[in-house]
Amino acid sequence: MFENKNQSKTDLSSLGEFALIDHLTSTFSLKNKSSLLGIGDDAAVLDYSNQQTLVSTDLLIEGIHFDLSYMPLKHLGYKAIIVNLSDLYAMNGTPSQVTVSLAASNRFSLEALEELYAGIALACKNYNVDLIGGDTSSSTSGLMLSITVLGTSDKEHIVKRSGAKENDLLVVSGDLGAAYTGLQILEREKAVFLVNPNSQPDLTPYSYSIERQLKPEARKDIIELLKELKVVPTSMIDISDGLSSEIFHLAKASEVGFHIFENKLPMDPEVNLICEEFKINSTTAVLNGGEDYELLFTIAQKDFDKIKNHPLLTVIGHVVEKNAGCQLITGLGQQIEMRAQGWNSFKNNEG
Repeated sequence: MFENKNQSKTDLSSLGEFALIDHLTSTFSLKNKSSLLGIGDDAAVLDYSNQQTLVSTDLLIEGIHFDLSYMPLKHLGYKAIIVNLSDLYAMNGTPSQVTVSLAASNRFSLEALEELYAGIALACKNYNVDLIGGDTSSSTSGLMLSITVLGTSDKEHIVKRSGAKENDLLVVSGDLGAAYTGLQILEREKAVFLVNPNSQPDLTPYSYSIERQLKPEARKDIIELLKELKVVPTSMIDISDGLSSEIFHLAKASEVGFHIFENKLPMDPEVNLICEEFKINSTTAVLNGGEDYELLFTIAQKDFDKIKNHPLLTVIGHVVEKNAGCQLITGLGQQIEMRAQGWNSFKNNEG
């Protein structure tokens, strides 16, 4: 993860909006051929030739989507870009540009926003996307970010949520639940700190889960792998709100049901250990935790041999007819009707 640096503080009022934008974006350069004109004019100019354009937007609000008591600003900048790129990869697309708009209260200094943009810059570099615009404003209540990502895909390669067919296989990339268990550790240590500010926790045993929460990665590598294997998913979504919620999104859009096998759910051993420590059912953490930013997709059975035994991909179930609903098959063979209990922005998600 990133290092934290002690810096002096420059009041944002000493710059003004346009000087602030110039300062924060002066090191960004355009790398994609489709980026004809970036920051510095009334609008960006893009040219995607014959490809179809993909657009996705996310709003991130302090106190709702992130907690700066344990989320460093550089990590926040990185994660803000990653979660948007993940949406385009979930469409089998290639992200190429982002815009970043922010509103910050007067408790944030210029150096603080430089840390935020350092994370944004690293994400743009790692995923080869261009920052082409945005806006800044003052805020009366903390920090807010709005990120828009643009990209492309050939028409025949775009993958929607609505293409799953009966008997298709349900596949997930990577492992699940670690972002959720990382959040539990961070929330616990925050509570300890509030009681005893001198406490110095040893987070080494939880490093994987904490990194999955604070510095996730978008699965560009999985999209490249599927192209290499000549596998085009029939439907796809990224896991941001929790596996169960995403399964229901696919089921609704495709008008199908799913059978999910509990003993096939991939999780890192650290997730099991943290779940034992917190007395949480590990299956519950995997199904409802969210923020894994793995890809969940269906493939035709004829493509199974192409992905079989690949270490980055796991078949966790299959598509059934709509009236069968979404069922979790336990290790004992029992069928349990699934419920979508992942993140919901308009409900109290605590507990």
